[in-house]
Amino acid sequence: MKIISNPLELKEYLKNNNKTVGFIPTMGALHEGHISLINRASEENELVVVSIFVNPTQFLKGEDLDNYPSREQADKKICSFAGVDVLFYPNADDIYTSDEVSVQAPNVRGYVLEGRSRPGHFSGVLTVVMKLLNIVSPTRAYFGKKDAQQLNLITLMVKQLFMSVEIVPVDTVREADGLALSSRNIYLNEYDRKEALKISASLHVCSRMVSKNILDTKEIIASMRETLYPLEIAYVEILNRNFEKIEQVEIGDSVILVEAIAGETRLLDNIWL
Repeated sequence: MKIISNPLELKEYLKNNNKTVGFIPTMGALHEGHISLINRASEENELVVVSIFVNPTQFLKGEDLDNYPSREQADKKICSFAGVDVLFYPNADDIYTSDEVSVQAPNVRGYVLEGRSRPGHFSGVLTVVMKLLNIVSPTRAYFGKKDAQQLNLITLMVKQLFMSVEIVPVDTVREADGLALSSRNIYLNEYDRKEALKISASLHVCSRMVSKNILDTKEIIASMRETLYPLEIAYVEILNRNFEKIEQVEIGDSVILVEAIAGETRLLDNIWL
């Protein structure tokens, strides 16, 4: 596995590559969810590139940038064992300057759900993803469905800016008890982790109701909120795949999204129906 930190060096290294490239951008603290992305990329491409970069522009003031989980040596070993060909490990000065061109998140979809409570967050996400895609120029880039709003906005950016990369969504990986894997799960103490299971339980409630042909979104959301109690709920929403509100679940075109706080840890989860 080759490790590169300089963007121009990586561009030069990949410039004359004639192989298909699968790219997985991450913020490190890698887990089985990231490995599933790497495995999918390995199956569909001849060369696999992973980036590890904790992007400062997507953190708001007072958020956990300084305390974001970091496991550099473990991450390098995971990438090596998983068969990654190139690990891109830049620092902030390699990616940003003091006077930056940036990508602006769309005025509607970028400022609902997570974007409502974190204004500017998705502009930071889209800016760094644009930079990383331009550095690597991959054939395909892989993102987890757990961060559904992020996935939607990145797909939208690639489409609207006519970028030559295929965005590949990959199913959420869960622990045996149903908790969606996240780098932030390490913040949870034993009690908070048990409480966090109410998030996936609320999604199961939704699935059961839909299987009984209960499709009214207000009725479903009310039951989900009861299941989440007493967690602090940022949102529970049922949207179509264009992230527009709907009154009834539309099988094959719906996303059920939850953001809740367990202890002090913000957790996201969703199901695609």
